[in-house]
Amino acid sequence: MTDSPALHRLRDLGIQLPTPPQPAGAYTRSVRSGNQIFVSGQLPLADGEMAFCGPVGDAGLSVEAGAAAARLCALNALSILNADAGGLDGLRILRMTGYVATAGDFTGQAQVMNGASELMAAVLGELGIHARVAVGVQRLPLDAAVELEVIAELQS
Repeated sequence: MTDSPALHRLRDLGIQLPTPPQPAGAYTRSVRSGNQIFVSGQLPLADGEMAFCGPVGDAGLSVEAGAAAARLCALNALSILNADAGGLDGLRILRMTGYVATAGDFTGQAQVMNGASELMAAVLGELGIHARVAVGVQRLPLDAAVELEVIAELQS
């Protein structure tokens, strides 16, 4: 790792960026348009394996496990941004959309997505604070518990 502030914060948090996940279909992991980078939906994959499966709430995963899944999605998104934007410094997170596979009457999607939001703020500081949408869905690809989409901007 270089001595960039964002990577230094990751190191201080005891976190190492994973290898950027490869797309699971006919799409690219990110697209750059001007100063914006759109990261495709990231799943809670660790070493190529789904780390958090099934719904959150009721008989499914706990809110805490869902938040850990969202955090892992955010870490995967950061690894893509680091690779595709040439580093994390000067990168601002504009918006994140989180999809949470939910069970029953669960309405805690926002608490689940806090796992991703808190990681972005911890790593990027003020530039990691963003607009967000949290949506509950019945199922996600590959039976993932959470999927996270990220829109970021390179600051001049």
